[in-house]
Amino acid sequence: MSYKLNTIALHTGAVIDETGSRSVPLHRTTAYMFKNTEHAANLFALKELGNIYTRLQNPTQDVLEQRVAALEGGAAALALASGTSAIFYTVINICGKGDEVVAAVNLYGGTFTMFKNILPELGITVKFVDPLDPVEFENAISDKTRLLYTEIIGNPTLDVADIDAISEIAKRNSIPLAVDSTFTTPYMIRPLEHGADIVIHSLSKWMGGHGTGIGGIVVDSGKFDWSNEKFRLYNEPDGSYHNIRFARDLGDLNPLAFILRMRLVPLRNLGACISPDNAWMFLQGIETLGLRMERHCENAMKVADHLESHPKVSWVRYPGLKNDPGKTVSDRLFKKGYGGMVVFGVKGGKEAGATFINNLKLISHLANVGDAKTLAIHPASTTHSQLTEKDQAAGGITPDLVRLSIGIEDIDDILSDIDQALQA
Repeated sequence: MSYKLNTIALHTGAVIDETGSRSVPLHRTTAYMFKNTEHAANLFALKELGNIYTRLQNPTQDVLEQRVAALEGGAAALALASGTSAIFYTVINICGKGDEVVAAVNLYGGTFTMFKNILPELGITVKFVDPLDPVEFENAISDKTRLLYTEIIGNPTLDVADIDAISEIAKRNSIPLAVDSTFTTPYMIRPLEHGADIVIHSLSKWMGGHGTGIGGIVVDSGKFDWSNEKFRLYNEPDGSYHNIRFARDLGDLNPLAFILRMRLVPLRNLGACISPDNAWMFLQGIETLGLRMERHCENAMKVADHLESHPKVSWVRYPGLKNDPGKTVSDRLFKKGYGGMVVFGVKGGKEAGATFINNLKLISHLANVGDAKTLAIHPASTTHSQLTEKDQAAGGITPDLVRLSIGIEDIDDILSDIDQALQA
């Protein structure tokens, strides 16, 4: 039976066991008993699927993976220790030494640093392009390109990528498109329905929604053809796991080649596993995802409207504002709202922005987004401070930019705190 978002968020993946527990149990265990030696051998040889060791899989984690895969309309998912791990494992699960990635330039600072400084040390080159001009993706593709990568809503500039157009380019060139959908969640858009092949979330943000844990997840569409010979990691025998050719030797599981390889190679051998406790906490948050996102979007729209007419504000970016550069694409992609993020500049520049943040009373000053509580930060001096001034400018990060993650408090209280801090 096919269910809609709020029902999936409450039920998918959960099985009532012999205890009768209605809530998903928290399985705090390192390892699992084998029935016998044959059972153990079959699990390691992929003749059977099941639990071996919590670094690879955990029953609580399994419910989370099934639920998020269903929310995104994907074939399978893999939960990991963080959103950053999810991004890194996605890249190294496709690319090896000598391969290239074409990525949007307006990425979260940590992702940008990973792509610009760390991946080249592994022999993986990243070309950065303007996601607002999809043709730049096409022009940057070479015979070494193995992945296109973008955030749907860029962090922190809130530019909206036209993933319909980018996915068409990916398909023409037989290259997978990976999309970071952290800022949108399945409430606003399901990227796989717009041609993406892989969806990534930081579960620490809106999916979990309460700022209580760190985790990430990767969702596989199960539709990309990895048997193309240019994807070497899928077509040559993998010496790290029984010499399996992941695109050719999995039989009925071949459509899950990407997510199975990620579990059995990067996760198994590098170990960025999610803890059962964090998986359980994220399941609690996901149960109210639809309700929370509705309020996040509603409150953010009101904050953006309010700031746009405020005499102490020089500019505002929010995808739902009628004059925002991303409004046309947003209206096509998003049907239930425009997200919970608002960015703006305070008249007076960097010093005025610092004064604003230092005078907030209700709104929390910290390095996170997607909490049920409203949060604020100055990206140029914190989350994106490791970028050069040139790289900050290329990503649209100005010295006066203040980032607000709008929570689900009463809107009058949020606006009142913003006004008194601006007045200061």
